[in-house]
Amino acid sequence: MNPRSFLLLVAICLVWALNVVVSKLAVSDLVMPPMFYAAVRSAIVALALAPWLRPLPDRFLFIAAVALAVSGGSFALMFIGLTDASPSAAGIVNLSGAPLTVLFAILLLREKVHWRRAMGIALTFLGVGIAVASPSGWQSSIGLLFVGASAVVGALGNVGLKRVTLEPLRMQAWAGAVSAIVLLPLSLALEEGQIVAVRMEPWGALAAVLFSGLIVSVGAHTLYFRMITQHDVNLIAPLTLMTPVFTVLLGVWLTGDHVGPELIAGALVAAAGVLMIVLRPGRNYLKAMLVRTRL
Repeated sequence: MNPRSFLLLVAICLVWALNVVVSKLAVSDLVMPPMFYAAVRSAIVALALAPWLRPLPDRFLFIAAVALAVSGGSFALMFIGLTDASPSAAGIVNLSGAPLTVLFAILLLREKVHWRRAMGIALTFLGVGIAVASPSGWQSSIGLLFVGASAVVGALGNVGLKRVTLEPLRMQAWAGAVSAIVLLPLSLALEEGQIVAVRMEPWGALAAVLFSGLIVSVGAHTLYFRMITQHDVNLIAPLTLMTPVFTVLLGVWLTGDHVGPELIAGALVAAAGVLMIVLRPGRNYLKAMLVRTRL
């Protein structure tokens, strides 16, 4: 990998990490209802990629379910969690998506797991447990439960992606469209204060959803998929572990997260576990998506 490609990957990981912090600010400081925020960002993705919505894909209901899982469904749960959890702790719990993907591949796709990946799974869950049990993690344990549920839903969708043949931009377009169609009615039925939140900080709300929708989903993810076609996935996937590191650093800087030694230790153990998993690829799941379960 040349220096230009490496710097581009660093920028992608930085954007992904910043998205967690921006989302935290959107649902906490801007008081945007989390499902509404997820619905609006999904609608922006769908509008930006509208030309890729045609024609209607085969096996539409299956693709719609997978698209909802890897996009609006997992995002909505994460945003709900961020109303209580810190970005730093959420970034570490998100690492559980990799072992969960492997476990679901074992259950649903009859993937076989060898001792190295089994050890990686155990290390990741141990690290996440250490982080959640830390003082800062324990204070936001309810929020982290939703972040964990988000990782579960994203991992299920990740396994489903193995059976989807759509090109990345078409998948992103349908992920945005399906998520907006499902989440907006849910937000109207279960949440309140959508219009008030937008009226209070219209420019802040607009900046947040445009960043999450266009810069993160359309921009960073498209570049990531392009890099996967140009470089060895064995190199790209491990390097994306820069994302949780950036998330912790940005959380400390921008939202004043308290990061104690327990949280740092948990992050290191979990990252080591994920690294063991992605360096030992399986047959029945998409290695490139082990560390990116959301569109």
